[in-house]
Order: sequence, then C-alpha cells, then structure tokens
Amino acid sequence: MMQSINLIQVTPEELQQKIVDGVKACLTEMAKHFYPKQENELLTRQEAAKKLKISLSTLNNWVGKGMLTSYGIGGRVYLKNSDIEQALVELNPDSHDR
Repeated sequence: MMQSINLIQVTPEELQQKIVDGVKACLTEMAKHFYPKQENELLTRQEAAKKLKISLSTLNNWVGKGMLTSYGIGGRVYLKNSDIEQALVELNPDSHDR
C-alpha cells in the first residue's frame, strides 16, 4: 500500500527544489560506488605498504632498488597508486607451486 503525503503551504518551486535536492543526494551517493578511484591517487608510505601487505622496510628496499618510484613535497613522501599497479608483474602459473 502506498503512503500518501500531504503538502500544505508548499509552493511548486519549493517542491521542485526538494525533489532536485533529493535526486542530487541520491546520485552523489551512488556515484561513490561506480566511479573508480583516480589512477594517480597518492598514497603515503604507510598506505602503500598496507596495500601491498608488506613492511615499511620492504617498501623502502623496493624504492631503493627502483622497483617503485617515490615522490615528495614539503618533506612528505608519496607513491602513486598507478605506479604500484604497473609494477606488479604477472607470474607464470607454474611458479605458484614454488
């Protein structure tokens, strides 16, 4: 059974604005689930290590060996999410058993 809504002392313009605001809010919430994160999203060293499930020491070693590139600004160090994903290499199916 459908609920009825009584609109008292609401102008057509106010009703229209309420509908527009409601639709915008729904679309904004839905968009969070459909748009991928930005490819060049910056990660802190801690976030990058957590994403890769490695220690900060291992992350520093990989940066030192040139396996990953770090970026800095204002004394802070960042890694690009896209760089991390590009650094991943496909493994030979036979290598999984080793």
